Amino acid sequence: MEQPTKEQIIHRAYELWEQAGKPEGRDDEFYHLAEQQLRNAEKSSPLRTPDNL
Repeated sequence: MEQPTKEQIIHRAYELWEQAGKPEGRDDEFYHLAEQQLRNAEKSSPLRTPDNL
């Protein structure tokens, strides 16, 4: 299973931060949320089969 890269997480965190109105001082919160979302997206990927779980 491939993990999201730091670059992908940062990009997604920035998108989430913008959507939330660019609040200050919540960098870690958005980073962890982005990481969780990307990992969950990987788990639900249609390319996953019982052979590659």
